[in-house]
Amino acid sequence: MTELALSFEITDKGSVSALLLRPAGARLLYVLGHGAGAGMRHRFMDSVATHLFHQGIATFRYQFPYMEAGRRSPDSPSVLAATVRAAVAAAHDAAQDLPILAGGKSLGGRISSHVVASDAPVVIKGLIFLGYPLHAPRKPNVKRSEHLSSIRVPMLFLQGTRDDLADLELFEPIINQLGPIATLHKVQGGDHSFNVLKRSGRNEHEVMQELAEAISTWTRRALS
Repeated sequence: MTELALSFEITDKGSVSALLLRPAGARLLYVLGHGAGAGMRHRFMDSVATHLFHQGIATFRYQFPYMEAGRRSPDSPSVLAATVRAAVAAAHDAAQDLPILAGGKSLGGRISSHVVASDAPVVIKGLIFLGYPLHAPRKPNVKRSEHLSSIRVPMLFLQGTRDDLADLELFEPIINQLGPIATLHKVQGGDHSFNVLKRSGRNEHEVMQELAEAISTWTRRALS
Protein backbone atom coordinates (compact mmCIF):
# COMPACT_ATOMS: atom_id res chain seq x y z
CA MET A 1 0.00 0.00 0.00
CA THR A 2 1.93 3.00 -1.32
CA GLU A 3 0.72 6.59 -1.27
CA LEU A 4 1.66 8.91 -4.11
CA ALA A 5 2.68 12.38 -2.90
CA LEU A 6 1.38 15.11 -5.21
CA SER A 7 0.82 18.85 -5.25
CA PHE A 8 -1.47 21.19 -7.11
CA GLU A 9 -1.81 24.92 -7.70
CA ILE A 10 -4.49 27.23 -6.33
CA THR A 11 -4.90 30.53 -8.15
CA ASP A 12 -2.98 33.31 -6.34
CA LYS A 13 -2.24 30.99 -3.38
CA GLY A 14 0.60 28.83 -4.65
CA SER A 15 0.64 25.07 -4.30
CA VAL A 16 -0.56 22.65 -1.63
CA SER A 17 0.20 19.00 -0.94
CA ALA A 18 -1.95 15.98 -1.67
CA LEU A 19 -1.82 12.21 -1.20
CA LEU A 20 -3.27 9.68 -3.63
CA LEU A 21 -3.88 6.17 -2.32
CA ARG A 22 -5.23 3.87 -5.02
CA PRO A 23 -5.86 0.14 -4.63
CA ALA A 24 -5.63 -2.24 -7.55
CA GLY A 25 -9.03 -2.44 -9.20
CA ALA A 26 -10.28 0.80 -7.59
CA ARG A 27 -13.86 1.58 -8.53
CA LEU A 28 -14.06 5.25 -7.49
CA LEU A 29 -12.00 8.13 -6.08
CA TYR A 30 -13.00 10.04 -2.95
CA VAL A 31 -11.58 13.58 -2.82
CA LEU A 32 -11.22 14.00 0.92
CA GLY A 33 -10.80 17.36 2.64
CA HIS A 34 -9.58 17.58 6.24
CA GLY A 35 -11.24 19.17 9.27
CA ALA A 36 -10.53 22.65 10.62
CA GLY A 37 -7.97 21.67 13.24
CA ALA A 38 -5.94 18.89 11.65
CA GLY A 39 -4.42 18.25 8.22
CA MET A 40 -4.50 15.45 5.69
CA ARG A 41 -1.96 13.36 7.63
CA HIS A 42 -3.98 13.30 10.84
CA ARG A 43 -4.53 9.86 12.32
CA PHE A 44 -8.24 9.95 11.47
CA MET A 45 -7.55 10.83 7.83
CA ASP A 46 -4.92 8.10 7.56
CA SER A 47 -7.33 5.57 9.02
CA VAL A 48 -10.19 6.52 6.69
CA ALA A 49 -7.91 6.24 3.65
CA THR A 50 -6.54 2.87 4.78
CA HIS A 51 -9.94 1.35 5.52
CA LEU A 52 -11.38 2.61 2.22
CA PHE A 53 -8.35 1.19 0.38
CA HIS A 54 -9.41 -2.25 1.58
CA GLN A 55 -12.91 -1.57 0.24
CA GLY A 56 -11.55 -0.87 -3.24
CA ILE A 57 -11.96 2.91 -2.91
CA ALA A 58 -9.15 5.31 -3.82
CA THR A 59 -8.66 8.51 -1.85
CA PHE A 60 -7.18 11.88 -2.74
CA ARG A 61 -6.36 13.80 0.44
CA TYR A 62 -5.22 17.40 0.27
CA GLN A 63 -4.25 20.38 2.38
CA PHE A 64 -6.01 23.71 2.59
CA PRO A 65 -3.51 26.60 2.25
CA TYR A 66 -3.67 27.65 5.91
CA MET A 67 -2.81 24.14 7.05
CA GLU A 68 -0.04 23.86 4.46
CA ALA A 69 1.45 27.08 5.85
CA GLY A 70 1.16 25.91 9.46
CA ARG A 71 -1.46 28.48 10.44
CA ARG A 72 -4.30 27.79 12.87
CA SER A 73 -7.06 29.95 11.41
CA PRO A 74 -8.82 28.61 8.31
CA ASP A 75 -8.65 30.51 5.04
CA SER A 76 -11.50 32.68 3.84
CA PRO A 77 -14.54 30.83 2.44
CA SER A 78 -13.56 31.85 -1.10
CA VAL A 79 -10.05 30.40 -0.72
CA LEU A 80 -11.39 27.21 0.86
CA ALA A 81 -13.85 26.80 -2.02
CA ALA A 82 -11.15 27.48 -4.61
CA THR A 83 -9.02 24.79 -2.97
CA VAL A 84 -11.83 22.23 -3.22
CA ARG A 85 -12.30 23.01 -6.91
CA ALA A 86 -8.56 22.77 -7.58
CA ALA A 87 -8.34 19.51 -5.62
CA VAL A 88 -11.16 17.95 -7.62
CA ALA A 89 -9.48 18.99 -10.88
CA ALA A 90 -6.13 17.60 -9.71
CA ALA A 91 -7.73 14.35 -8.58
CA HIS A 92 -9.46 13.98 -11.93
CA ASP A 93 -6.16 14.54 -13.74
CA ALA A 94 -4.50 11.89 -11.54
CA ALA A 95 -7.20 9.25 -12.08
CA GLN A 96 -9.27 10.10 -15.13
CA ASP A 97 -10.74 6.61 -15.33
CA LEU A 98 -12.45 6.77 -11.93
CA PRO A 99 -15.77 8.34 -10.90
CA ILE A 100 -15.17 11.12 -8.38
CA LEU A 101 -16.96 11.80 -5.13
CA ALA A 102 -16.04 14.72 -2.89
CA GLY A 103 -16.48 15.77 0.72
CA GLY A 104 -14.47 15.06 3.81
CA LYS A 105 -14.17 15.55 7.54
CA SER A 106 -16.19 18.39 9.07
CA LEU A 107 -14.89 21.61 7.43
CA GLY A 108 -13.68 19.74 4.34
CA GLY A 109 -17.12 18.26 3.80
CA ARG A 110 -19.03 21.48 4.48
CA ILE A 111 -16.95 23.53 2.04
CA SER A 112 -17.29 20.79 -0.59
CA SER A 113 -21.07 20.98 -0.19
CA HIS A 114 -21.04 24.76 -0.80
CA VAL A 115 -18.97 24.26 -3.95
CA VAL A 116 -21.40 21.68 -5.29
CA ALA A 117 -24.44 23.76 -4.29
CA SER A 118 -23.15 26.89 -6.05
CA ASP A 119 -21.35 25.61 -9.14
CA ALA A 120 -20.79 21.88 -9.08
CA PRO A 121 -17.85 20.55 -11.11
CA VAL A 122 -19.45 18.04 -13.47
CA VAL A 123 -17.02 15.29 -12.48
CA ILE A 124 -18.42 15.16 -8.91
CA LYS A 125 -20.91 12.29 -8.76
CA GLY A 126 -21.74 12.49 -5.06
CA LEU A 127 -20.79 13.86 -1.65
CA ILE A 128 -19.67 12.00 1.48
CA PHE A 129 -19.61 13.83 4.81
CA LEU A 130 -17.62 12.51 7.76
CA GLY A 131 -19.23 14.43 10.61
CA TYR A 132 -21.07 17.33 8.96
CA PRO A 133 -20.74 20.41 11.25
CA LEU A 134 -24.34 21.56 11.37
CA HIS A 135 -23.67 24.18 14.04
CA ALA A 136 -21.09 25.42 16.55
CA PRO A 137 -20.48 23.15 19.58
CA ARG A 138 -23.56 23.00 21.78
CA LYS A 139 -25.19 25.90 19.91
CA PRO A 140 -27.86 24.16 17.84
CA ASN A 141 -29.21 25.84 14.72
CA VAL A 142 -29.73 24.86 11.10
CA LYS A 143 -28.20 27.77 9.16
CA ARG A 144 -25.40 25.63 7.80
CA SER A 145 -27.94 23.37 6.10
CA GLU A 146 -29.80 25.97 4.04
CA HIS A 147 -27.75 25.41 0.87
CA LEU A 148 -28.09 21.62 0.89
CA SER A 149 -31.43 21.75 -0.92
CA SER A 150 -29.60 23.18 -3.96
CA ILE A 151 -27.43 20.07 -4.33
CA ARG A 152 -28.40 17.65 -7.09
CA VAL A 153 -25.97 14.77 -6.49
CA PRO A 154 -26.41 11.96 -3.92
CA MET A 155 -25.20 12.72 -0.40
CA LEU A 156 -24.13 10.43 2.43
CA PHE A 157 -23.95 11.88 5.95
CA LEU A 158 -22.04 9.80 8.49
CA GLN A 159 -22.78 11.22 11.94
CA GLY A 160 -21.97 10.18 15.48
CA THR A 161 -24.91 10.14 17.88
CA ARG A 162 -22.83 12.13 20.43
CA ASP A 163 -21.65 14.74 17.93
CA ASP A 164 -21.95 18.14 19.65
CA LEU A 165 -21.68 19.88 16.27
CA ALA A 166 -24.75 18.13 14.88
CA ASP A 167 -27.83 17.74 17.04
CA LEU A 168 -29.58 14.79 15.41
CA GLU A 169 -32.99 16.04 16.52
CA LEU A 170 -32.37 18.96 14.18
CA PHE A 171 -30.45 17.01 11.54
CA GLU A 172 -32.81 14.11 10.93
CA PRO A 173 -35.72 16.32 9.76
CA ILE A 174 -33.32 18.09 7.37
CA ILE A 175 -32.29 14.75 5.87
CA ASN A 176 -35.94 13.75 5.53
CA GLN A 177 -36.76 17.01 3.76
CA LEU A 178 -33.93 16.46 1.28
CA GLY A 179 -35.57 13.20 0.26
CA PRO A 180 -33.98 10.19 -1.48
CA ILE A 181 -30.93 12.19 -2.54
CA ALA A 182 -29.68 12.20 1.08
CA THR A 183 -28.78 9.26 3.31
CA LEU A 184 -27.96 9.43 7.03
CA HIS A 185 -25.79 6.77 8.65
CA LYS A 186 -25.67 7.08 12.43
CA VAL A 187 -22.64 5.79 14.33
CA GLN A 188 -23.93 4.84 17.75
CA GLY A 189 -22.02 6.55 20.54
CA GLY A 190 -19.66 8.40 18.21
CA ASP A 191 -18.63 12.00 18.85
CA HIS A 192 -17.64 14.51 16.15
CA SER A 193 -14.47 12.50 15.44
CA PHE A 194 -16.31 9.17 15.81
CA ASN A 195 -14.62 8.36 19.11
CA VAL A 196 -16.76 6.07 21.25
CA LEU A 197 -16.76 5.53 25.00
CA LYS A 198 -14.97 2.48 26.38
CA ARG A 199 -18.21 1.17 27.84
CA SER A 200 -19.58 0.84 24.29
CA GLY A 201 -17.49 -2.31 23.90
CA ARG A 202 -16.18 -1.14 20.52
CA ASN A 203 -12.71 -0.02 19.55
CA GLU A 204 -11.43 2.49 17.00
CA HIS A 205 -10.79 -0.13 14.32
CA GLU A 206 -14.37 -1.42 14.53
CA VAL A 207 -15.80 2.09 14.20
CA MET A 208 -13.58 2.91 11.23
CA GLN A 209 -14.54 -0.38 9.63
CA GLU A 210 -18.20 0.58 10.06
CA LEU A 211 -17.58 3.91 8.32
CA ALA A 212 -15.72 2.28 5.44
CA GLU A 213 -18.34 -0.41 4.93
CA ALA A 214 -21.16 2.15 5.05
CA ILE A 215 -19.40 4.24 2.40
CA SER A 216 -18.72 1.19 0.24
CA THR A 217 -22.33 -0.03 0.40
CA TRP A 218 -23.77 3.42 -0.28
CA THR A 219 -21.47 4.17 -3.21
CA ARG A 220 -22.38 0.90 -4.94
CA ARG A 221 -26.01 1.96 -4.78
CA ALA A 222 -25.50 5.67 -5.51
CA LEU A 223 -23.31 5.12 -8.56
CA SER A 224 -25.28 2.23 -10.04
